[in-house]
Amino acid sequence: EKQLVESGGGLVQAGGSLRLSCAASGFRFDRYSMGWFRLAPGKESKEFVAIVTSDDSTAYADSVKGRFTISRDNAEKMVYLQMNSLKPGDTANYYCAADPWISLATIHSHWDQWGRGTQVNVSS
Repeated sequence: EKQLVESGGGLVQAGGSLRLSCAASGFRFDRYSMGWFRLAPGKESKEFVAIVTSDDSTAYADSVKGRFTISRDNAEKMVYLQMNSLKPGDTANYYCAADPWISLATIHSHWDQWGRGTQVNVSS
């Protein structure tokens, strides 16, 4: 069974940092693109945050570029999101996603697998 489990969320003051983790199981992790999305309070749909492909190419939403870094560890089947200089606008439930066909050109397409999310709250 394919599974994604996020962790690392919490409450942090503006300007602080958090590192989110996503543990994957049940599929060939090294062949999948991995992404982070977020759902902010009052919003109806998830927003793309970052992606790392199977060949380690990365892309970021403009709103987080220069502050967030996505990385993966294929041996441990983990993907991380290092979040620095956090802002209140980063408050959201953060979701890990996986798909074997997503590329940098198709990040807004349907993703095959989703975790349940981890909540990040940034206070001003």
